[in-house]
Amino acid sequence: MTEPSTQAPELVVERRINALPTTVFSFFTDADRWMSWQGEDAEIDPRPGGVLRMNVREGNVAAGQFVTVEPYHRIVFTWGWETPGNPLPPGGSTVDITLRPDGAGTLLTLTHRGLPLELFQSHGIGWNHYMDRLLTRAEGGDPGPDEGPE
Repeated sequence: MTEPSTQAPELVVERRINALPTTVFSFFTDADRWMSWQGEDAEIDPRPGGVLRMNVREGNVAAGQFVTVEPYHRIVFTWGWETPGNPLPPGGSTVDITLRPDGAGTLLTLTHRGLPLELFQSHGIGWNHYMDRLLTRAEGGDPGPDEGPE
């Protein structure tokens, strides 16, 4: 008998951003720029094996490490939560971000793999919230204070 899967399908979020890939890429490789759309404080070392640790909101700390960093094209990092008892420990899943030129803009595709089934919906809501904030920021706007996903 086959055991039911406890792993969710891939979570995919796409956005077309009216900014060049060089600009969008910088929002994943510079801590201050990253925190302008997600996080209250962060430690980011964007190179393979480099640390990714951020207080996303209210003490919820995400942690992992960079796996792949291809300038202006692709960023892959592991992702999980430092909260004791969370079913997704630090580095327990993988986020793969691709950036493709699209005219004067960028098509961003975020694929999150390895999520536990019980966290699929909350991460989908969260990533959509943060990709909207990134879009606003990368296009030169101010997403305002992060009140979290609705």
